Amino acid sequence: MGRGSTGNSDPPPVLEGGRKPTVAVFNSSQDTVELLRTALEAEGFQTVVGHIPDVKKGELDLVDFIKHHMPAVIVYDISPPYDANWRFLRLVRSAEPLQRREFVLTTTNKPALEQLVGDTEALEIIGKPYDLRRVIDAVRAALARLA
Repeated sequence: MGRGSTGNSDPPPVLEGGRKPTVAVFNSSQDTVELLRTALEAEGFQTVVGHIPDVKKGELDLVDFIKHHMPAVIVYDISPPYDANWRFLRLVRSAEPLQRREFVLTTTNKPALEQLVGDTEALEIIGKPYDLRRVIDAVRAALARLA
């Protein structure tokens, strides 16, 4: 699919109280954050975003962010250096409020990531335009696992 092209699909499930599920997007690239936010919102998801460098610098408290926004799914990018960022993700996921969240992992070089950390379910998003349908389908699958 092309940039911003996600095709037509079913609307996201509606949660208790009639609200749309919230999806959090974390990436190091502001362009990618915006691209994913726009695509997810076009599919009917409520979306909140954060930048991974802000988390690492302590400018954004990820645990507080998750407690405040209560996303059902977190789309999180693992960028180089893969080993350090994988360890950071594992630390983040061990925080109590994040343990009950579904993650959709993205990366720009899945073979390099897996060479360092083993098999992952990360989606490889490389080049532009990104295959947004794969990310949206993964978010839907993550929501289905929560049901």
